[in-house]
Amino acid sequence: MSYEPPTPPAELPTDLVNTLNESSSEQLQHVARYAEELAEHKAREARLEEESEDDEIDDRPDDLPDEVPSKATITIKEINDNRYYYWQWREGDKVTSKYKGPVNPDE
Repeated sequence: MSYEPPTPPAELPTDLVNTLNESSSEQLQHVARYAEELAEHKAREARLEEESEDDEIDDRPDDLPDEVPSKATITIKEINDNRYYYWQWREGDKVTSKYKGPVNPDE
């Protein structure tokens, strides 16, 4: 092990390097664990997003409108004693719905 401090990667912003240089060894251990977990999380999210985009292209139901993502599910809402189908999906923290049609009571 060298007695010289390591040279930071050129890709790191100066303010981040300065913050790390001012941190204790214990804080740096926490940062190292967090950075590794965060990198794995972001890589996993990117992989899932890529798979989701691939699925959206390949597995689109025939009756799904263009503006509705393929991850949408069909839900039934009751309004004034009438039942209706809605496409429903999540966009971040928000749930979005789009009218599909009335529920056929004969089904």
